[in-house]
Amino acid sequence: MKAPSAFITGIAGFAGSYLAEELLDAGFKVSGAIYKNESTRNIVSIKKELQLCSLDIMNADKTANVLAQIQPDYIFHLAAFASVGRSMQKERATFRINLEGSINILNGARKIRRLKSILVVGSADAYGKFTPKTKTLTETDPLNPVSPYGISKAALERTSLHYHREYGLPVVIARPFNHSGPRQTDDFVIPAFARQVAAIEAGLQQPVVDVGDLSARRDLSDVRDIVRGYTLAATKGTPGEVYVLCSGRAVSIQTVLNKLISLSSRKIRQRVDKKRLRKSEIPVLRGSNRKATHNLGFDVRYTLKDTLSDTLDYWRSELGVDYST
Repeated sequence: MKAPSAFITGIAGFAGSYLAEELLDAGFKVSGAIYKNESTRNIVSIKKELQLCSLDIMNADKTANVLAQIQPDYIFHLAAFASVGRSMQKERATFRINLEGSINILNGARKIRRLKSILVVGSADAYGKFTPKTKTLTETDPLNPVSPYGISKAALERTSLHYHREYGLPVVIARPFNHSGPRQTDDFVIPAFARQVAAIEAGLQQPVVDVGDLSARRDLSDVRDIVRGYTLAATKGTPGEVYVLCSGRAVSIQTVLNKLISLSSRKIRQRVDKKRLRKSEIPVLRGSNRKATHNLGFDVRYTLKDTLSDTLDYWRSELGVDYST
């Protein structure tokens, strides 16, 4: 029996690299798009098993040609401008990449004869503000985004569903909540903390972690659980449906930092930096994974401690820390 084929946009990125590993382990033939001069460090261990191509998804003709040539059974569209904070300063780039670039992928997908599904990755940031502030969010809750990133992801979901209704494109939408793990850049909170702890252990930083407001509570998952969810959604999901992927539990950022510090033998203090104090507009962000669990067989296999420990070890390795002593 011929192995199913998958094409991943953003394959060399944080989640994309884990998805490539997940699909290879599942017996897929995997190809993917690399942006010009993009590092392939995240996929170096599996690079020989992949079919890679250089692609700027903003180039509509090239995108269509690449997809027509590869003719994958499944498309996983992960490429995006992914920083909520940076989207505030780069609104135009956020909207162009996350919406216009995605439209190029959707149009290219329409020409693939044997396409079984195209998995489009949304974001829990699309929920934005909601009431009550502590509610558990599901697929049917309204989207009210407050950041350019969230707005672009909400627009992407609506546009993708339009392509499903209008053209019969087998679109499945995954709406992941926050996820982390090794290889994630320190623009995000868990690797930012983990890198500081590793730097302290290496003697590269004083034993103080500068922090802002730590009261926000977030639904945190391991990236390895989330990419398994992507695979399940693409292969078992119903076209035109949205699936929330999350842990179902909200943890305070203060708890995350405390747990990371507890994994170190060093005595580390926390210090509030007033410049970092920005009260979160969304104090609690928690989702329900019930639909994905019941319909796809999704489950949570990695604990928060697993994620934090593995991320800290990753940064120890990056900084050359010998933490056995």
